[in-house]
Amino acid sequence: MSHASAGSGTADLQPQILSRLHRIEGQVRGIARMVEQDRYCIDVLTQVAAATRALQGVGLIVLQAHLRDCLDEADESDRDGKVAEASEATARLVFS
Repeated sequence: MSHASAGSGTADLQPQILSRLHRIEGQVRGIARMVEQDRYCIDVLTQVAAATRALQGVGLIVLQAHLRDCLDEADESDRDGKVAEASEATARLVFS
């Protein structure tokens, strides 16, 4: 089973994805500062949850792009393979 390159489905979304990732990077640096300042644990956990949700949002964008690519590339003879590939990608996002 061949896999499309990481950028093939996301090339047009790259600015949006990178913008989100830069914001998340800032969130994570903020969390590190909170830990260094010995901030209240619940506040730290709240920020960790927010960063986690933001990363999941990026994952969904990438997954949607991958699914679009799979559907565009699929033909009758390879449909099962493409469904398996899409299912594997979904499982990585959901269960990792």
